Formats: sequence, structure tokens, C-alpha cells
Amino acid sequence: MSTTLPPAPRESVSAGVIVAPVVPNQSSLRPLGLDEVRITGGFWGTRQRVNAEHTLAHIHDRLESEGWLANFDLASTGTLPAGRRGREFSDSEVYKYLEALAWEIGRSGSAELEERLRSTVGRVARAQAADGYLNTRFGRDGQPPRWSDLEWGHELYCLGHLFQAAVARERTRPGADDGLLTVATAAADLVCEVFGADGIPAFCGHPEIETALVELARVTGRERYRAQAALFVSRRGHGTLQDIEWGRRYFQDDVPVREADALGGHAVRANYLAAGAVDVAVDTADDELLSALRRQWAHTRGRRTYITGGQGSRHQDEAFGEDWELPPDRAYSETCAGIASVMFSWRLLLNDGDAAYADLIERTLYNVIATSPAPDGRSFFYANTLHQRVPGVPADADGTSPRASSSLRAPWFDVSCCPPNVARTLASLDAYLATADAEGIQIHQYAPAQIRTRLDDGRTVSVDVKTEYPARGTIRVIVNSDAVSPWTLSLRVPHWAEGARIMVQEAGQPEPVIERAAEVGRVDVRRAFRAGDVISLELPLAPRVVHPDPRIDAVRGCVAIERGPEVLALESVDLPGGENVGQMALIGSVTPRERDGRVWVRIGRRREHRSMWPYEPIEQRGFGAVATVPLVAYHDWGHRAPSTMRVWIPVD
Repeated sequence: MSTTLPPAPRESVSAGVIVAPVVPNQSSLRPLGLDEVRITGGFWGTRQRVNAEHTLAHIHDRLESEGWLANFDLASTGTLPAGRRGREFSDSEVYKYLEALAWEIGRSGSAELEERLRSTVGRVARAQAADGYLNTRFGRDGQPPRWSDLEWGHELYCLGHLFQAAVARERTRPGADDGLLTVATAAADLVCEVFGADGIPAFCGHPEIETALVELARVTGRERYRAQAALFVSRRGHGTLQDIEWGRRYFQDDVPVREADALGGHAVRANYLAAGAVDVAVDTADDELLSALRRQWAHTRGRRTYITGGQGSRHQDEAFGEDWELPPDRAYSETCAGIASVMFSWRLLLNDGDAAYADLIERTLYNVIATSPAPDGRSFFYANTLHQRVPGVPADADGTSPRASSSLRAPWFDVSCCPPNVARTLASLDAYLATADAEGIQIHQYAPAQIRTRLDDGRTVSVDVKTEYPARGTIRVIVNSDAVSPWTLSLRVPHWAEGARIMVQEAGQPEPVIERAAEVGRVDVRRAFRAGDVISLELPLAPRVVHPDPRIDAVRGCVAIERGPEVLALESVDLPGGENVGQMALIGSVTPRERDGRVWVRIGRRREHRSMWPYEPIEQRGFGAVATVPLVAYHDWGHRAPSTMRVWIPVD
């Protein structure tokens, strides 16, 4: 991968465009775009390269082979509904793919991807109706009428992803002549006419369009889009949609957003709605709404989030459970819910600047989003269990999985929301590393990177980040230019990093001028930096034993092992004879040790219960074989062979 920044997107500097997925009208922190931050290697650089070279092509091939792209061709030739393939929301996967292409083109300037984007946009544009309506499942002879199934139809949801693709394209290539923004604004204008204050007093069963409308308003300056997003947010929670077997909570239509204490219902829907509501609250200075969303974030993180950052413990409706309902073997933890959680947290981070939001983003990135794709970028986890009881079944490399539940990564699903969602996230990940304000820059996520930006007063800041994180805990920030006046470099100190230290070494000097403890949260260094100055943050990465809150019944009597931002797991391929992890328990002092680049623990195999009836008085069964075995980073489980796996390990 190149170690230099790509050319700035056309007109981005002169026009003041921030090349990022989220650009609030006002916020405490200003996001830095793809022309200001570039990941240059390491953990995330590798994944971005695989995403660009393999995943995007894989997604394109499957959209073609599954017929989801061809649906637009059928629409443009007037031959629908005959031949249409895919679920009612399959259009959205094409739009997420377009968004991923746009961000990747913004990073790399790839001519091949540019050609592919333009070709795909052309096929989509030809399917659009004269009044702006665009959907391949509704609205034609032989199809259900437009807007006739707001509970399940996903029409507005699909359009939301179209709008986000157009936003990505306009920010990475302002004024591009491919027509995508024209398609999106025509559809958005229709939405405002149909669902405005005097229109249909309802909303989509799957939130997503809310945040898309706000970003489209930010790009185009059309206030009506933001007003429509606010209207959608305010309408939800009053029992408008038809009731279903899982209740209106599934749609977040049971409690108004302002009154909810926690996220509930379908986990992806809940996080998308919360992200859009933050956008509305920030841009309209609605402090009451923003306060409610902060409350929901804190409650959800503290009582409804897995140790991995995953969210959603109910398979039936892909939903949050009640407080403390976090069974590891029933963790649904959909990859898309993790991505939506990052979207929610990032928006609050931009507004509030609280490092706790970045902590949850980091946890989710490493232990949900990084877990989904295989190393070759061509198969994925849809759901992310924390305890695999039986070895998974290898997926057919040419097939399509009808099920989302974790077994082994599959190349495609009947519901394939996760692969293009992962692709658009990785392609835009540079924009989630750092921010700026009037005083300096803030680095929230650690990766080898180059940061080039201007502060509010026009001063240029240029630094390089050198690190092998998360393998090693040293983060070095090297200053590239002299400053005429002081500015502040802020570095996040994760909540688990007690004992972190900060050191500042001036160019050419053998001894540091600052060396001190770095408190958990954020450490600030303010100086008139000179070229060659080095600021080093040392994060302790010794493996640590984590105990669950005793109210999480499902893991009482168990512990988990973490190292830095990574959750570790016990996998059967590392056990003697490949035994099932369900037979194992940690023994002794439960002190993990590092050796040969891995973390090791001492385990014992429990002796079998003598009775066929599993409920008997406690007996001292003891252990059979005892061994010291390595753990695997959770994001790497399932790569080597079908296996059993668990994150929470019993202690005896």
C-alpha cells in the first residue's frame, strides 16, 4: 500500500468539502476526511487493501449472479415483475455497493472502480420513474402499489442507502457528471412531497432514511430534507405501524424517541434510528432530543451490549433483549448492528468529544466488524456468536446461504446486508480516525496513518502515526513541520489502559522533555511543535482477566480474557485432540501468560457426569487431562478449520 496521501478529491480544498460520511453543521469536533487522513498499513490497512482488491469485486459478481443488479435492467425495459430476483430490500445492497465504490475511489482514485461505478449508476438511473420514484419491487402492474407496505416493504430504507451513496460520491468527487446525485435528489424530493407535513403521516418500518436525508441536506443545502428527517423521527413511537407478533417495539414504534431509556427492538433498526436522530438533534440544536439519545447510548452500552461490542441477543427478531439478557451461545450480534452502533457512537463523539464513545467504537471495530470477513474478503459472518457449541459446516463457495446464524463464514446470503455494509465501512474507515477543533487535532483510533489538515485559524498540522497496534502498545506521532504558535495533540487512552504513559521527545534531543502517566480518557499535549518532535503513547497490553456483572446470568462463574482492544477466545483447534470447548474450564490462578506472540491459559477437561439426568447434587468431579493452550483473537476464530469456540470460559 502506498505510504503517501492520495490526491485530494477534486475541488475539496477550495470548496471546503469534508470528505467524510458524517459532516455535522455544528459540532465540538470537526471530522477529518479521506483527503486529510490516510491509513498507510497495519491491521486496518491490510483489511482495506483486501476490501479494495477482493471484496468489492466479489460483491459485484454476486449482485450480478443473484440478479439483484439485473432487476434495474428489467425495470428500465418495462419487463417487471417477471424475472425479478431477491428480497424486497435487495435494491439497497446495490446502493451500499455504490457507496463503498465511491469511498474507495476517493481513497485510491481507481480508474477501474470509477468505470464500474459509472456503469452501475447508469443501470440504476434508467430504472427511475419520471417523478423520481425508484424501486424494483413496488409500483408497477403486477406489483404491490407504492408505499403500500411500510412495515416490511423497505422502500424508504432502500432510498436511504441510495442517498448515502450519492453523498459519498458528491463528497469524494464534487460535481461528478455520472448523475447519481440527480437521481438521489429527485427521489428525495418525491419523499418530501409524499411524506411531508401534509402527506402520508407515517414512516418506514426499517429506519435508515433519517440519517441519509440529513446528510443529503448537508451536501445540497436543501433544508426540506432535514425537515423531513426530523418529521420521521418525531412520528415514530406512537403506534402508527401495524402491530406484529413481536410487537411494535421491533420497529421502534412503541415509545417516542425522546422518551426511550434504551435502544430496543431490532438492533440494526434501533441504531440507525438513533444515528439519524443525533443528526437531527445536532443540526437543529435540539438539546432535549440529544440528551435522550445520550441516555439511551449509556444504558444500552452498560446493560445490553456484549463484551465484543456486539448488540442483539434474540435470533427470532434480530433484536435487543432486556437488560442483562446477554447469553453468549445465543448472541445474534449482527454485523450490521455493529456498524450501525459505530455510526451512533461516532455522531455523539463528534458532538460531545467524550472518549467513551471512541472506546465502544474501537471495541466494535476489532471484535465485530473485523470478525465478519474472511482473510480473502470473500466470505462473511452475518451473526457473531460468542459460543459455538458444535463445529460449523463449510459453506458452498458458489452457493447462497439461506441462514444468518453463525456456523462458518459464507460467501453470500439470501439477506446479504452485511457484506456491502462491511465494504462501505472499511472503504471510509480513514475518516473515523481523527478530528480537529480550534486548538488542535484529536486521534481516536490507532493505525499507521498520515494526517494533514488545517486548524480553524489556517495553521497547517502535519503528523505521521507509526504503530504496530494492536500487536504492540506503542503509538508514535511524528511532527512534520514547525509551528509558529502552540497547538494541542490529544490522544485517547482506552478505559482498559491503566498505567499508560505519555512521552514527548524534541527533535535531535536524546532525553524526553515530558514523561508522565496518561490518565484514562484523553491525554493532551500542547506545544509549539517543531519538525521531528515525537509524541509517544505507551498502552499496556498485558492480557487481563475480565469478570462479568453478576446480573448477566448466562455467564456467571465465567471469565473472559482480553488483550488491548481485542477479545480473545478458546477455540477447539488449539485443544489437545481438538476436543469441544464445552468440556473445558480454566483452573488454577487463571493468570494468562504471553509467549511466542500468543496468550496462553491453563485448562482442564471436566470429567463426565455419571448420571444421564443432568440435575443432581453437586459432586466433586475434578478434571481429567490438564494442558496449557493458546487463545485466539476473537476476530480470527473460524479461519483455520470448523471448530467449537467460546469467549466466556468457566472457572473451577
